[in-house]
Amino acid sequence: NMVMSFRVSDLQMLLGFVGRSKSGLKHELVTRALQLVQFDCSPEVFKKIKELYETRYAKKSSEVAQPQPQQHRSPESLSIHSSYDRGSTVARTSITTTNIDYPALYGKYLNGLGRLPPKVAKPEVRLVKLPFYTTLDELLKPTELVPQNNEKLQESPCIFALTPRQVELIRNSRELQPGVKSVQVVLRICYTDTSSPQEDQYPPNIAVKVNHSYCSVPGYYPSNKPGVEPKRPCRPINLTHLMYLSAATNRITVTWGNYGKSYSVGLYLVRQMTSAELLQRLKTIGIKHPELCKALVKEKLRLDPDSEIATTGVRVSLICPLVKMRLSVPCRAETCAHLQCFDAVFYLQMNEKKPTWMCPVCDKPAPYDQLIIDGLLSKILTECEDADEIEYLVDGSWCPIRAEKERSCSPQCPILVLGSSDVNGLLPTPNGNGENGKATADVVDLTLDSSSSEEEEEEDEEEDDDDEGPQPKRRCSYEKGLVSAC
Repeated sequence: NMVMSFRVSDLQMLLGFVGRSKSGLKHELVTRALQLVQFDCSPEVFKKIKELYETRYAKKSSEVAQPQPQQHRSPESLSIHSSYDRGSTVARTSITTTNIDYPALYGKYLNGLGRLPPKVAKPEVRLVKLPFYTTLDELLKPTELVPQNNEKLQESPCIFALTPRQVELIRNSRELQPGVKSVQVVLRICYTDTSSPQEDQYPPNIAVKVNHSYCSVPGYYPSNKPGVEPKRPCRPINLTHLMYLSAATNRITVTWGNYGKSYSVGLYLVRQMTSAELLQRLKTIGIKHPELCKALVKEKLRLDPDSEIATTGVRVSLICPLVKMRLSVPCRAETCAHLQCFDAVFYLQMNEKKPTWMCPVCDKPAPYDQLIIDGLLSKILTECEDADEIEYLVDGSWCPIRAEKERSCSPQCPILVLGSSDVNGLLPTPNGNGENGKATADVVDLTLDSSSSEEEEEEDEEEDDDDEGPQPKRRCSYEKGLVSAC
């Protein structure tokens, strides 16, 4: 706090005292001085900082005794004055703390202005938690992007450095893919709204520059429907590959369009998770006991006295509505009113590529922290392997529902073997004769349709019968047998 209140001359005196470079802009001098306090501070340096601070405070006391006209004060001096309202005790206790979070201190500087905490606490902007990102450190709290002029295109710089611990976390983290570490520094942008946690939302004409290179920002999803504007996936922007992983300072510049809406940006050190890791976590803490699921079935099938229709059962498919394959990990949101499940494996993979977190059954929000694995349906899947659908009954039991074609007999009639009156007629042998030298049996397939010529002959015979009167039924005779077919 003492160092951040120094003027350029005080910073140059401090850096010259320890033999550091005194050239550069003020924010560069502040960065060097803060690094000095955090990483290479000795009793002599503390003494020098205290001396410069007390000298400056004495000068301010004399300035208060002889107030200057308001118009001669700079905005910088006004913001510095507000920092002294808390008294020197706060500063003394802060400076003696060894574990100083440097990014949190210097992260207050955005848009080139000092963002000192106001006297009256105001609600802060909060961002929604993202399942695929675990926050390790908050490098810069959500800070409003303030336009500096009337131009439509604005630039907001932010300067900060990583601590040695944070650098080690990044370097020692595993690679999700070549060049992409699991521990990352990400930039998140949202609307400046304190009423509820905000989702990521990019301002128009956004561009992010890290040190000397521009960072890629997710583009728009193409829209195949006419008249529908393409949507842009607003996600955390990974800055890690463009940052200095050392004690050197990093400069981030956000270019954005000023069109009336207010946005806030925040910097976070996060660990990116995979769908497989989230699935394993869900299997560990998200399984609902089969008895609880059974009680839920009974509750849904309980007779409603106000209803005129009694529900005796409810059907549940064992096929995932996402990929039309048999369920492996049946899952649904606790807020969903249906018993139908979807496959957690494919649901997490889908949201890893394009996060929507919408239930594929009822099209309502199904966020990760509300997902449960249906223990009863998991048990049914292992016991019922020959059916794709089941029915829950009012007592909580279930029964498989097999396809109609499996329950009914085959529509094709069997082939009849025509032979002697003996029931066990002999089939033909390869030489054309039956066993024991008997003649070969005639085989007639009754499933084949008659030829058109035979149908015409039958029609002619029927016309003759109509003229001569009803005739007795005829029978077809064969060489060694008589068969009547119904």
